[in-house]
Parts: sequence; C-alpha cells; structure tokens
Amino acid sequence: MREYIIGVTGGVASGKSEVTRRFEALGVAVADADLAAREAVAAGSPGLAEVVSTFGPGVLTTAGELDRTAMRQRVFEDPAARQRLEAIIHPRVRAWLRQECEAALGPYAIAAIPLLTEGGGRDAYPWIDRILVVDVPVEVQIKRLMRRDEVDLALAGAMLAAQASREARLAIADDVIVNDGALEALDGEVARLDQLYRGLAEAK
Repeated sequence: MREYIIGVTGGVASGKSEVTRRFEALGVAVADADLAAREAVAAGSPGLAEVVSTFGPGVLTTAGELDRTAMRQRVFEDPAARQRLEAIIHPRVRAWLRQECEAALGPYAIAAIPLLTEGGGRDAYPWIDRILVVDVPVEVQIKRLMRRDEVDLALAGAMLAAQASREARLAIADDVIVNDGALEALDGEVARLDQLYRGLAEAK
C-alpha cells in the first residue's frame, strides 16, 4: 500500500496539469479530483441516485446522466444547494482519491486537487503527507484565463474571486512551484521535487 502521498493544488490557470503531467512522465501515479468528481456522479452510481433524491429528476438528461450545465447553474444561484451538492460529492471524491493513491505503484503518489484549499485543506485530507502549490501571480492568471477561455477581464476576475486567495493557498503549502515563466522551466522544478519526495517516501 502506498504510504506517501503528495497533494498538488493551485488556482485556475496556474498550470497544475502541466506540473502533474511532468510527474507522470517520471513514473509517478496521479489521481485527479476532476475525474473523481465525475466518477462520483456517474450514471447508475449511488452518488447520482443521492443527487436525484436531493434535487429531483430534473437534474438528469434523457440518457439518465447528470445534466451538468443545469446543475451548475442551479448551485451557482443558490449557495445552500451548492452546499448540499458538495456534501454528496466531496466525501466520495476524497475516498476515491485515497483509494487510487494507496493502490498506486512507485515510491509515492500524487492527488491532484484543484480545490484543496477551499475543500478544507489538511483537515479534510489528513492522509496527505505533503502539499505542493503551483503558484502564479494574479495578473498572469487573468491574462491566461482571458486567452485560454476567451473571457473578458470582468469574468476572469470573477472566476478568480470565486476561489481561495493566493495567500490562503500558499499558507497550506509545504512546497511551491512558481509557474510564471516558460513551461520548460517546470522540468527542473519537477525533477528536483521528485528526488525530494522519493527520499521522504523512503525515509517514511
């Protein structure tokens, strides 16, 4: 059983995927919270059944899957509904991530969790040994968001405001990669941390 687990997080457009992709290239297993969230409410799953029981059959498509667009709009307009949905999904996501990481081969595994800070940090994930934050200045995030998602400045700012602050993420970090330059610069940072994590895993 894998006993050393790294949580990787960062704000929107920080480059988390670029970082985890480089760890995977070094043979490190990565469990992704976005995939876990989809699995939690997959067609026919207990999670989806609980969502339907809570919100009614109107949240389903004709194919019996979760209508993500309708659900997203509903919780965006109703904070209480958002909390009810998160109470269904988040425990399942945490359990799925832990199971995947503990079953992974290699000296350590990574749980990629975009909303780690918002979701309770270490308190919600006591099985994570170390947290790596992919950090980027806010002005760089906004430029990337506007270019990537083709949104205007106001919407990009609103998307950032909906997440935890940069300061809150850095407050839970054991390690930080500042991703504000060329992507090639990530190679050396990831290689350095990979060596560190292998050593820590072996020591544990």
